[in-house]
Amino acid sequence: MSTTEAAAFWNGLYADRPAPADPQPNAMLTETVAGLPPGTALDLGCGEGGDALWLARQGWQVTAVDVSAVAVERLAGLAASHGLAGRVAAERHDLRETFPGGAFDLVCAHYLHTPFDLDKAAVLRAAAHALRPGGRLLVVDHGSAAPWSWEQDARFPSPREVAAGIALDAGTWPVERAAAPRRTATGPGGRTAEVTDHVLVIRRAG
Repeated sequence: MSTTEAAAFWNGLYADRPAPADPQPNAMLTETVAGLPPGTALDLGCGEGGDALWLARQGWQVTAVDVSAVAVERLAGLAASHGLAGRVAAERHDLRETFPGGAFDLVCAHYLHTPFDLDKAAVLRAAAHALRPGGRLLVVDHGSAAPWSWEQDARFPSPREVAAGIALDAGTWPVERAAAPRRTATGPGGRTAEVTDHVLVIRRAG
């Protein structure tokens, strides 16, 4: 599947729904970041930007990337309208081909699931190597499928399996958290369902 086809899919998904005026952050992000001093953050698969905007409000300097130009443009507009343009750099990347430059104190990847081919382990390995010493990689994946998801027949690797797949040196990148919390998800039309998340936090030693 080409970059053009992947971008067209995600552009269509975002264009078909109203842009939120103030998208909310993921709960695992706010929980993980609580108490950390602000630094530089990279948001992989930023979507419409709830995580990036929240981090910027906490004083972080954020690079937020997505394959969808629609999502990136919406986030840039929201950052400007909320007075956060100086703290949020919204960039378009197909992570199968390009990875943002720089070193980061936090890299987050929330629900980096796609119907297209993606070597997710390679992306997360690059993310871990982009961490500064003491920095953290936060990976939040689906652990179960909501009724409206396209992933009904998918098998979701456990956090420990994800960590093993990234194949990092455990002495340099120890696992700080591997958990499977439950939450209430909200889908199309306000429909709700109980789902499981798979949460992995890896810290770069130093």
